[in-house]
Amino acid sequence: MVFVAIKEILGHAHIGVTAGVYAYVRLRLQRNAIEALGQSDDAPDDPPAVAIVR
Repeated sequence: MVFVAIKEILGHAHIGVTAGVYAYVRLRLQRNAIEALGQSDDAPDDPPAVAIVR
């Protein structure tokens, strides 16, 4: 497990500390990415048209 290796490298006493830190960082990065996509000037104003495929 990756968290165990990271725990040992960083010297955390418990795996919960490592998992908690990285879970928070991951959520923050996801939120930042979503916000950046929402602020993109390249996004069209209207959704693309739907094509019917038969």
